[in-house]
Amino acid sequence: MGDTIGQRELRNDSGAIMRRVEQGESFTITRGGRPVADLVPHARPESPQRTLGDLQADFRGLPAVDEARWRSEREQIDELLGDDDPLTG
Repeated sequence: MGDTIGQRELRNDSGAIMRRVEQGESFTITRGGRPVADLVPHARPESPQRTLGDLQADFRGLPAVDEARWRSEREQIDELLGDDDPLTG
């Protein structure tokens, strides 16, 4: 971890310490000389957020749905578990 600081120092110098954390530093916070917490920079996502275009490209790569097979499987499941369609019942 990085520097070790006491709870009192964190309380008294929180602004300066938070600026250091924003710059990438990490701290172990102690109370009574015993480590009780780690203060670390917030983890940033490793990859940028995906766009709608990315998702559409992924879906285009999926195999087509066999509608007859899907309906058959759904009917089998409905017979077993009951119809859960709110519009039919």
